[in-house]
Amino acid sequence: MWTNNATSRRQLLKSSALGFGNLALLGLLDQEARASSRDTRNPLAPKPPQFPAKAKRVIFVFLHGGPSQVDTFDPKPLLTRDHGKPFPGQIPRIVSSPTGNLLKSPWQFKHYGQSGIEVSDLFPHLGGCVDDLCFINSMHGSNSRHGGALLELHTGSDTFVRPSMGSWVTYGLGTENQNLPGFLTICPTLTHGGVNNWSSAFLPAWTQGTPIGNASIDAAQAKIPFIQNTETPSEAQKLELELLGQLGREHLAHTGPDPALEGRLSSFELAFRMQLAAPELQEITGESEATKKLYGMDDPKTRSFGHQCLLARRFSEKGVRFVQVTHSYKWDQHGDLRKDHASNAAEVDKPIAGLLKDLKARGLLKDTLVVIGGEFGRTPVAQGDDGRDHNPHGFTLLLAGGGVKTGFRYGATDDYGFYAVQDKCHVHDFHATMLHLMGIDHKKLTYFYGGRNYRLTDVHGEIATGIIA
Repeated sequence: MWTNNATSRRQLLKSSALGFGNLALLGLLDQEARASSRDTRNPLAPKPPQFPAKAKRVIFVFLHGGPSQVDTFDPKPLLTRDHGKPFPGQIPRIVSSPTGNLLKSPWQFKHYGQSGIEVSDLFPHLGGCVDDLCFINSMHGSNSRHGGALLELHTGSDTFVRPSMGSWVTYGLGTENQNLPGFLTICPTLTHGGVNNWSSAFLPAWTQGTPIGNASIDAAQAKIPFIQNTETPSEAQKLELELLGQLGREHLAHTGPDPALEGRLSSFELAFRMQLAAPELQEITGESEATKKLYGMDDPKTRSFGHQCLLARRFSEKGVRFVQVTHSYKWDQHGDLRKDHASNAAEVDKPIAGLLKDLKARGLLKDTLVVIGGEFGRTPVAQGDDGRDHNPHGFTLLLAGGGVKTGFRYGATDDYGFYAVQDKCHVHDFHATMLHLMGIDHKKLTYFYGGRNYRLTDVHGEIATGIIA
């Protein structure tokens, strides 16, 4: 007689329950072991990438307000031909206000370099660098408002407070200079999210961006605050820190891990070390006149932003993992496009080109990823007589160094520059690609918070392999 010896589902679960529990326990212990493997005495210590990296550091040049792609790096002959006519496609509903007919660019585009890439007359100096640049012409985002778009570009979320990309990079890789923060932001904007754009949010405090000045301060006057203690001698400070550290370690020995306390202790120790390293790096008097001129510091128009870019090179050269400079808040041309875009470009064109040339001459560009762009682009249709509205559906980011293809265009917008249509690259895809170039799998750089694992790209993001050299 045939006998059914099959195990029922209830019996299987009953007999294997301890096995499932053991697997879960092993997973938790593995996470705990990984967390404890971090040097809590020095959390900023450099950490190896997850796989061979093409870039060691990032410089992010942020053009706050939304530069117009069709007036800068994305030429559209049909826009010129059909100037004054209605846009033949569907205008998105989330554009912030009523729009008019197609508006041609007031500027001409020219071919530059061996690659022959076209760049607007607004950027002749950057035009001379096209053979070192990768143009992502198919960027798109999810939010047409400055606040949401800034947060999305900086943190990956346009609705919630999340850690910034600089904080994620610092969390994953630490920094190469233990006397400086891993993440610096020079003259950052205080609007449209403000500190949330360089915040560590729920990541450890030591990943927070350290601001140098703010957008309302001339770059020459921007300094790391409270960097020098004129009241207490350094030897006395050292003794105070040693006692504080001893008390903190004794407390932790009784209570167990306390990220907040550990973060405070490490920040105190870093602040002490910065007193020697940071003032020297902020002082540019030792730079040659030729170098200063390269950044446009001999011209009142370019001096301030040139100072920012020069500081970015100096800090990156000394091992800071992520440096941001901000041209804020000038690119939001709902009107006066001709006057204001021309003025804005004149302030940043030479300094950015100078940064690229200086990095290349020093052998730093090959492993420094330079990112240049704003939170979105502008519409190809007019707003008023001489303006363009916000457009998150198709805009341009420029990349250089760090393992990207050079003299190369990636993706495309439609014939008028409204929508990304070819090799579309969402902000999440850019973040995934940036982390990949840094040797990090964006799906594996996670942090457990509020009951689940978070990452910079959350549940999104595909690597734009087409831009990788």
